[in-house]
Amino acid sequence: MQPAQPYAPPAQQAYAQPNQQQGMVPAGGQHLQAGPFSHPNYSVKQSFWAIFGRKTRVYAPDGSLVAFIKRPLFKWKEEQTIYADEAQTQPLLFIKARKAIAINMVRDVFDANTGELVGSIKSRGWKSIIRDTWDILDPHEQPVGIMQEDGMSLLRRMFPILLGKWKIELQGQMVCYVKQVFKFFAKEYTMDMSMNQGRMDPRFAMALAVLALQAES
Repeated sequence: MQPAQPYAPPAQQAYAQPNQQQGMVPAGGQHLQAGPFSHPNYSVKQSFWAIFGRKTRVYAPDGSLVAFIKRPLFKWKEEQTIYADEAQTQPLLFIKARKAIAINMVRDVFDANTGELVGSIKSRGWKSIIRDTWDILDPHEQPVGIMQEDGMSLLRRMFPILLGKWKIELQGQMVCYVKQVFKFFAKEYTMDMSMNQGRMDPRFAMALAVLALQAES
């Protein structure tokens, strides 16, 4: 396997072409359910208070639950599973950090049913102090996209009451836009995937959005 290309700002980076038979492009996948993950938009709601773990739920436009994540509060090395149901009987994706502590943290995302590596998410460390930024890597460690905080990120560091926004791009094209909705005593966001057009597996986009929201919390 060839070593990963060096990271560069999005405007200068040449992205590798995703493999059509695996990873983040659903056209060739065998395990992607069309129904729950074919909607143009979703709502993401996160519990504000938690004793044993913070819970995140993803809803379809009709209000039906499509994904559930419970993030443990006390775990040395980050591992979490995205489920299709709140009873946690139908796993979708498994997210695992490569190290317990790292400046440029890498999290691998696996298909929970096949064990196949879908892709990886790498934070940009110190650069994320001003603007949260993650590189999206394909199963071959090649950079194929980016997730980045949008808007007045520096002002939000000083005034947390300002609402957050994040854009997810694949091959330089936006596939998802995540936007925070103002709520008292709750965290709520919208995921607009109307521009995706089948380029990214919606489950992987949900994993990206959940990690961004967890970093926000």
